[in-house]
Amino acid sequence: MTDSQKWFILVFLLVTGWLIYILAPILMPFAFAAMLAYLGDPLADKLEIIKVKNWQLGRSNAVVVVFSMMVLIVFMLAMVIVPVIESQINHFLSKFPDYILWFNEAVIPWLEQTLGFEIGLIESDKIIAVIKSHWQKAGQSAITFIGSVSHSGAVLAEWLMNVLLIPVITFYLLRDWDVLVKKIHDLLPRRATPIAVKLAVETNTVLGAFMRGQFYVMLALGVIYSFGLWMIDLNLALLIGMMAGLISFVPYLGSIVGIIVACIAALFQFQDVTYLVPVALVFIIGQAIEGMLLTPWLVGDKVGLHPVAVMFAVLAGGQLFGFLGILLALPVASVIMVILRHIHEIYRDSDFYSTEHK
Repeated sequence: MTDSQKWFILVFLLVTGWLIYILAPILMPFAFAAMLAYLGDPLADKLEIIKVKNWQLGRSNAVVVVFSMMVLIVFMLAMVIVPVIESQINHFLSKFPDYILWFNEAVIPWLEQTLGFEIGLIESDKIIAVIKSHWQKAGQSAITFIGSVSHSGAVLAEWLMNVLLIPVITFYLLRDWDVLVKKIHDLLPRRATPIAVKLAVETNTVLGAFMRGQFYVMLALGVIYSFGLWMIDLNLALLIGMMAGLISFVPYLGSIVGIIVACIAALFQFQDVTYLVPVALVFIIGQAIEGMLLTPWLVGDKVGLHPVAVMFAVLAGGQLFGFLGILLALPVASVIMVILRHIHEIYRDSDFYSTEHK
């Protein structure tokens, strides 16, 4: 590679990063749609080759099927899960004063006796007043926001346009995904094509295993945790279970957060420490299923993205580019990791690393 080519690549990367930073507000629906299309492309590839006698499903029909499944899942989440979670939260808030009363009468004296100093009672009225004050502030902010939006039709139109663009862009990207990949391949310099294809295949393996596999693992764990907590009659079963599942992209984080929150909720609801045992069993069984079945089957052992790297990538992306950066964090981290592996291989084969001159 000549110096001019190196400078061209460097300038191209800098300009691309600058454009992403400048265009971040309008790129969000495109990035979100690309992520959905990437997740749905493998299923569309499998469906399009289905053949019954002389009739083949084809790409367009396969995309319609996959896209309809995505819309159905979103609709079910909106119509089924969201109202249930809202009902569970309302039930918890209605019982909140009783929980605080039990905490003051049973837990506080035990803690004071165990720790040897006075803690003081928790006043539910003050907590509720604080919550109400924050809700009032949030309500005032919402009213102000709505008022500002009502005075600016362009803001409302832009927000609605972004929401409407996501399904439209997802459909067309899903339909033309293979065509776009082929066109990008044809644009590559012929000398760089073998290396670029190798890096692209490795990146797709890493990113696909993580995004697709971990996405399915997160949903499965959310269902397992929710069902297990529901079986022990925990009021906040769906809320806690899905929360623990959705943050399980970092190993053990979902189970740790989930078991802590579930134990606290169980103590308040049942007011009996023996209920902590079935709560712990739910998460132990969930972790066992994840380690022995879900992760080997859905993710595999080719990911290589360390949990710390995942957290850093998400936080750094959010800091630099906002929500768009969060969406792009894992794809960019996967590409960087594959490139670093390639550089490491070149370094290991170099004269500088070897004790023998080649």
